[in-house]
Amino acid sequence: MRRLAKQKKEDAPPKGAPGWMATFGDLMNLLLCFFVLLYSMSSVDTQKFDLLAASFSQAFSIFNGGATAIGDGILISNGVSQLNELDEYINSTGRAAEGDIIPESLDEAEQKMREAKIKESEELAERVEEAIAEQNLSDAIDIEFTSQYVQLTLQGALLFDSGSTVLKQGSFPVLDKIGVILERYAESTIEVEGHTDNVPMSGSKYSNNDELSSGRALSVFNYLIEHANLDPATIKHSGRGEYVPIADNSTAEGRALNRRVEIRIYNSLSAY
Repeated sequence: MRRLAKQKKEDAPPKGAPGWMATFGDLMNLLLCFFVLLYSMSSVDTQKFDLLAASFSQAFSIFNGGATAIGDGILISNGVSQLNELDEYINSTGRAAEGDIIPESLDEAEQKMREAKIKESEELAERVEEAIAEQNLSDAIDIEFTSQYVQLTLQGALLFDSGSTVLKQGSFPVLDKIGVILERYAESTIEVEGHTDNVPMSGSKYSNNDELSSGRALSVFNYLIEHANLDPATIKHSGRGEYVPIADNSTAEGRALNRRVEIRIYNSLSAY
């Protein structure tokens, strides 16, 4: 009579944690000490950190009052035992519900960010204006700036004949000098924007002012790419047609001002 084979009894696992866990724990401790050492040796630019915190606050409403939520928040300063208050913490620091009053500290952070952007653009405008004066282009280019960018405005009569997107040869020296200036800011986002007056197109291959303004912006873009050391990936071009006038289209002088090409250099704190 055959006997059934007995299942082999497995050896009991050794007592205590496996050897690999001790090695892994030591490794984690060493890594932690390494990063703490790196952090202790680093230096934090307070102004840049405040601007970064304000930017996150503005975009996502994650922080309440900048870094205060990190240093003094209930989850960190009071330890992980406060995790049961996570819902309350998220509600108090997250996106404000409709009708909620925006904290005063958030307004202050946004104001500081705006002031920093304006200062950045103002300093950039001063440098660009000096470069334009050195190139003897002050009479051909108007300079303005916002919190996002510095803008160079060229009149359409300098660049194009009526209803045309072909650059005048007389505009080449001006565009060459502009290209030299733009090369200094090649790492920034640059935008070329075409504008027209509101006179309907007639006797031209372009059916409307939208096409004409887009074609003119593209012509300036192509010339700058071909004659200056600029990266096409950082330059945008678009046509705005007649929809963004800067003067009254009911007068010849106003229409002449509206026929223009704008070149914008975005500052380092802008959204671009």
